[in-house]
Amino acid sequence: MSAPSARGLSEALDEAPLGLFHLRAALTAGMGFFTDAYDLFIIGAAMTLIAKNWHLSSGAIGLVGSVSLAAAFLGAFLFGRLADVFGRKAIYGVEAAIMAVAAIGSAFAPNLIWLIAFRFLLGVGIGGDYPVSAVIMSEYANKRDRGKLVTLVFSMQALGLVVGPVVALTLLASGVPSDLAWRWMLGLGALPALAVIYFRRTMPESPRFTARVRGDARGAAAALDRFSGGSVRAAAPAPAEGRIRLSFKEFITNPRYLLMLFGTAGTWFIFDYAYYGNTISTPLILHDLAPGAGPMAMMSWSLILFTLAAVPGYVLSFLYMDRIGHRRLQLIGFGLMGLAFLAIGVIPGLTHLVVPFLLVYGLSYFFAEFGPNCTTFVLSAELYPVSARSTGHGISAGVAKFGAFIGVFAFPLLNHYLGLTGTLTLTFALSLVGMLITLVLPEPSGRSLEEVSGEDHYAAPAAPAGGAALSFGGGQ
Repeated sequence: MSAPSARGLSEALDEAPLGLFHLRAALTAGMGFFTDAYDLFIIGAAMTLIAKNWHLSSGAIGLVGSVSLAAAFLGAFLFGRLADVFGRKAIYGVEAAIMAVAAIGSAFAPNLIWLIAFRFLLGVGIGGDYPVSAVIMSEYANKRDRGKLVTLVFSMQALGLVVGPVVALTLLASGVPSDLAWRWMLGLGALPALAVIYFRRTMPESPRFTARVRGDARGAAAALDRFSGGSVRAAAPAPAEGRIRLSFKEFITNPRYLLMLFGTAGTWFIFDYAYYGNTISTPLILHDLAPGAGPMAMMSWSLILFTLAAVPGYVLSFLYMDRIGHRRLQLIGFGLMGLAFLAIGVIPGLTHLVVPFLLVYGLSYFFAEFGPNCTTFVLSAELYPVSARSTGHGISAGVAKFGAFIGVFAFPLLNHYLGLTGTLTLTFALSLVGMLITLVLPEPSGRSLEEVSGEDHYAAPAAPAGGAALSFGGGQ
């Protein structure tokens, strides 16, 4: 490949063609999301066994299934802010270590209290993984394929969704006793987390963060040159660079970013309430649909549902998000996902017909993935300035996981009092609210991070450390 022309660092990143270094960054970040998804959703399969072995009440079942999501609220806030203060690389891998320890601890939990404690710790690590992985990928991505690349990271969740039921079915089919099978299900989540620790420590700091927040433009350019194998090079055509440093107080009191937080956190909260409540409770839903089915049958249906409905949604989101538009795809997904839930709620007898129910329920999964499940993650990594990007994503992800906690905890209770049709009709109404809140967000597709975040408007010129002089392509 011929050497690129002299350009500022941001412009060089924005205009870089897709290359192997993009794939390396996506896979390194995405491995964590595989672990996140496996650890979060395997509890749905494990709980069918734990509840039977430990004779748990519906309230205890809801608490075990949701406690990791409540802790993710804390982890996303904490690690999101730390990544903006100390750098992405400084904590990149710490959250994976927390997940590994917590997964092993969950497997050896002697009673309900210890299981809840380790699942809480697991959630802290999972929550911390969201902002750092999303932001480091968005800051390496080019503007044309940014949605695709960040979605690729998030789409590793699909693999975790599929592997979980496969592991559960394999253990049960192998004759492993139920009181050991659920422990293996939870403990195996430590293996990918341990692999993640090594790979993430080998990844360099985000060049945009190094140049703009730390002021080391020379170091940022050198690191990018090495990481990209020389395919992306930034020269020094100007004597100074614009830099931006927002304190936490400045960020949360800025009207522009407050509106963005309302949009990204609000839509993500609503989506996660619906998505996690339904997904983790899928075995309970299927049990209501077919009370006579055993654990293996329910897990098989879950696997078929995820594979045939969710995975294609992830794939199409990856392929078409940048063409359709990130905001526009979120509107489409919310609308069609909500209509699928409404159909279940209003079509008489649908919840008593296995195949028709699974088809419509599968459509809700498809448009969840080909829509807000991916777009909420992507938009939160694009709309904030570099010195507060991880903070903004962390707040949004944290609020979302609080919504997920409410959904998982409340779903068994709502299902008991409202029935499945009433519970899913409520989800339809919330999907409409998600569409309305999405309208406050701008469309970032095809635009530079500096332009869409408005950060250059707040930047003050400052000489970079080390005497380097790189200019940034702020707007189009």
